[in-house]
Amino acid sequence: MSGIQALFRLELGQFSLDLELDLPGRGVTVLFGPSGSGKTLLLRCIAGLERARGRLSVNGERWQDEKLFLPTHRRPLGYVFQEPSLFPHLSVRGNLEFGMKRASRSNGEALEQAIELLGIGHLLRRRPGRLSGGEQQRVAIARAIAVQPRLLLMDEPLAALDLARKREILPYLEQLHDRLEIPLLYVTHSPDEMARLADHLVVLEGGRVLASGPLADTLARLDLPVRLGEEADVVLEARIEGRDRQWGLASAAFPGGRLLVKDIGIPVGNRVRLRVLAKDVSLALERQEGSSILNLLPATVAEVGEGEHPATALVRLKLGESTILASLTRRSVHALELEAGKAVWVQIKSVAVIE
Repeated sequence: MSGIQALFRLELGQFSLDLELDLPGRGVTVLFGPSGSGKTLLLRCIAGLERARGRLSVNGERWQDEKLFLPTHRRPLGYVFQEPSLFPHLSVRGNLEFGMKRASRSNGEALEQAIELLGIGHLLRRRPGRLSGGEQQRVAIARAIAVQPRLLLMDEPLAALDLARKREILPYLEQLHDRLEIPLLYVTHSPDEMARLADHLVVLEGGRVLASGPLADTLARLDLPVRLGEEADVVLEARIEGRDRQWGLASAAFPGGRLLVKDIGIPVGNRVRLRVLAKDVSLALERQEGSSILNLLPATVAEVGEGEHPATALVRLKLGESTILASLTRRSVHALELEAGKAVWVQIKSVAVIE
């Protein structure tokens, strides 16, 4: 069976991990949740660093069950921690080659591909002390994928970096998303990283799974945004179809309509992700003319749920095949008589473009 099937039971003091997962065999699965939700512990169980009761198979290979427990060094995986953990006395190439010594599947071609993919060819002779934090982490990622793992684990790889270094490394993570043929499990509590990288989303809380599913579907669930924090949002898959150079805008088409967004130079025809925050969406019963809001789209109310505060509500809306959320006051929901099936006009004040 393809994909990752995991069932773990583990007691650590007062904390317990009790979960079952069936994850895709390719693409990026983001493990998302607050500190202490069990994200890192789950990764350590998958890596064999914590001996939990249960079972684990990765794309048809059994790594653990009632009778079998492969130790970490026999699990064909790559692991990237928050800190790069490079050997300071070795050059970048020395660090990469040291990591390959313990890998039976690695070869010189794989190493060169990792060097090219992470853009570190010009750094090979340097020692870690002469690298920026972002450069060190890129080396650590290259070391993890050069061994040709069947599973790649990343535990908040950007957490120790400042904003500039995060922006430096994110494009390389997106390349991994597009080019790796293996599954990648990525731990974060950052909504921005989740929106930019995830194909599949697992929401954890207290060592248990609150939700697991495709990113867009999971974000649009009304029982989850409260747990995802104030930045409840959806992510739309879109394609740049044109630009208005006079006003610095681009047109992005998605399954449900078109949105005008800031033109950040993405070529026409390229795929992008659009992040729409629920707080940036308002509703009207009729199309509003003479407004500063550029993005006005017809939609249908799918569901009305509770917001984060007793005064607020969350409304799930269908725009063709796509779904977005709107955060409104309960008073507005009452005044507009919003209920499932009602036709409305969606007004989107802001859209973030994610390449």
